[in-house]
Formats: sequence, structure tokens, C-alpha cells
Amino acid sequence: MIRRVLVSLFAILFSVTMLNAQNADSAQKAAANGIQNPNAQVVQPQTPTAEPQIDVQKLSPIDVIMLGGWVMIPLVIFLLLVIFYAVERTIVISKAGKFDRNFMNNIRDYLHSGRIDAAREFCRTSNTPVSRVIEKGISRLGKKTEEVQDAMETAGRIEITRVEKNLHVLGLISKIAPMLGFIGTIIGVVTIFYDISLSGDIAIKTISGGLYQKMVSSGAGLVVGVLAFVGYHLLNTRIDRVASQIERTSLEFIDLISEPGK
Repeated sequence: MIRRVLVSLFAILFSVTMLNAQNADSAQKAAANGIQNPNAQVVQPQTPTAEPQIDVQKLSPIDVIMLGGWVMIPLVIFLLLVIFYAVERTIVISKAGKFDRNFMNNIRDYLHSGRIDAAREFCRTSNTPVSRVIEKGISRLGKKTEEVQDAMETAGRIEITRVEKNLHVLGLISKIAPMLGFIGTIIGVVTIFYDISLSGDIAIKTISGGLYQKMVSSGAGLVVGVLAFVGYHLLNTRIDRVASQIERTSLEFIDLISEPGK
């Protein structure tokens, strides 16, 4: 009886083992052959969508200037004038500022030796504001010291006036250019409201024209004004140095002709 039970249990265990082995073998074959569950959804690979191409138009400097409106015409003219007068006055002032350190020593030697004509000719040859002022003083020798000094002061003022020629243009442009830029700003704002009234919306495309005119004109006016302002004051500083040099040399000449031995 016990033997039959053991045989039956052994048969059952053997059957279960074989069934599990068959199921495992079937699962491995299914995985190897790529067999999928018929109820599973098949995911299709998605193709990447092409991004929209944005056509970005670059603006050249000329295009930017044109966006500023008619106000840019006088501003461009002002810019050219600023460049011209700044360069021209720089050259003139640089020549006027040249000074030979031995100039007054040579004048002293000529005067002490009594060679007045040679001293005047030496001043003409030097051809600088300082030499022309000294030449004016030499031409007044023999008169009172006050008269000589007055003549030299007058000559000095004339020389400074020559050096300052057309410099007032830079000062005038430094004040007018920002005002023109402000006028362009007002015109741009008016253009913005006019375009909005025509289209009925405030999209960027609608107001861009007025914004361009507003920003470009105001920026250009400030740039031109700043350049003119800086150039005007830098050149004035150099002119002050020339004037100071003329004054020092004039005083030295007055002291020279006032020496007891002269």
C-alpha cells in the first residue's frame, strides 16, 4: 500500500517537473524568436519633425541710418563737420604749440648784441604764435614798456583768435545734435500711434517702424553731440596751453627789455 502511494507521488512530481520544464523552454523560444503578446500595442518610431527656419535679416549700418528718418540727414552732416573741424583744428593747434626752448635765449643774444633786425627776422622764420607776439614787441622797442606790453597783448589775442577759428562750430553742434535726436524721438512716437490707429492692434510689427525711428534718431543725436562736446573741450584745453605759453614768453620778454643793462 505504501509502495503504491510513493509511486503515485513520484509520478505526480515527475509530471509537474516536466510541465515546468516545457513552459520554461517555450518562454525562452518565444523570447528568442521575438514573439510578442498579440494584445500589446506596437509603438511606431517617431520621425523627428523639422524645426521651422527663421529668416533673420541683418541690418547694415546704412540700413540702421535709414531707419532713423529724415532727422538722420542733418545728423550725418553734423558728424562729418565734427570730424573735419576736429582734425583740422588739431593740426593747427599742434603746429601753434611747437616751441623751441632756446628761442628766448637766441632773442636775448640778438638784443644784447644790438642786432634788432636779426631778431625780427629770426621771429619771422620761426613762424609760431609765440614768435609773432615777440616780433610785435621787438618792433615796439624804444617806446614805453606799457606800450610794448599792450602791443604784445593785442598780438596775443589775435593769435588766440586764429587758433580758435571755427571751434565754435563744435560747441554749436554739441548743443543742437541732441535736440535733433529728441525731435526724431517725438516723430517716432507719433508714427507709432498713427500706425496703431490704422491697424487697430499694437503688435510688434505694427509699432516697429516708429520704434526704430525713435531709438535710432535719439541715439545718433546723443553720439554726435557727445563727440562734438568732447572735441570742443579737448581742443580748448590745448588752446589754453598755447595761450599760457604766449603769456609766459611775453613776460620773459618784458623782463628782458626791462633789465638795467638794456
